[in-house]
Amino acid sequence: MYTTTSVDGTRIAYDRSGAGPAVVLVGGAFSYRRFPKAVQLAELLSEQFTVFNYDRRGRGDSGDAGRYTVDREIEDLAAVIDAAGGTASVWGWSSSAVLALRASAAGVPIERLALYEPPFIVDDGHRQPPPDLGQRLEDHLAAGDRGAAVRLYLTEAMGAPRFFVRMMRVLPVWSRLEAVAHTLPYDWAVLGDALSGRPLDVALWGRVEAPALVLAGSKSPALLQDAARAISAVLPAGVHRVLEGQSHNPSMKVQAPVLAAFLGAPAAGDFPREWAVNPA
Repeated sequence: MYTTTSVDGTRIAYDRSGAGPAVVLVGGAFSYRRFPKAVQLAELLSEQFTVFNYDRRGRGDSGDAGRYTVDREIEDLAAVIDAAGGTASVWGWSSSAVLALRASAAGVPIERLALYEPPFIVDDGHRQPPPDLGQRLEDHLAAGDRGAAVRLYLTEAMGAPRFFVRMMRVLPVWSRLEAVAHTLPYDWAVLGDALSGRPLDVALWGRVEAPALVLAGSKSPALLQDAARAISAVLPAGVHRVLEGQSHNPSMKVQAPVLAAFLGAPAAGDFPREWAVNPA
């Protein structure tokens, strides 16, 4: 384990593996650096890249200080990139894909972005989470009911079926979800207006200059597939690809070679023509 220090003094823990261009992995809601799929992806990518797999603040071995803001999370990511040599490519999954986009828009030195299903809601044709969800999360956590916070986020933020969540409660994974429940308001804050149902803010996302590959699974809900296409179209250097047979919980063995092809291309345009949103 290695550590770096964020702007506000918070210690951020990370693992480093492999050799080659730097790639930082950013976990989504419930995830942390020892999350099995994060570990697997780090192992797969480390064959070609130097992989930095870190604990977001409040998770694993990273600290947590003061009042949370999204800017602090962006500073944390910037600190890891600084430890990686001052610039790196970044992979994000779900809410962390939005965090990576916000960091790039804020000027963090990101070479390339690889994003799996950032959960934007871009029109009123999809169900939107209740507007009081953030406060309800805080209320459950203040009452010490981590399980209720997890259930709320899974069902009303992520749209998981209630019967599926009931089944999860008897599995070993449930205790790991509860262990990071206090960070769910952080992910909710990162998403912010991404779930508004309004068209994407072209002025904001137009500031993302890094080449960006936005992936979606063919078996994922229409909301996530629509979101991937929409954000790809407004990013100045966005490309889009659908991974056949994958869902919002993708196989890292399927995803890794696609990421490697994009992140390891000698030049930003050296990826298959069919990935382009609007091929010339």
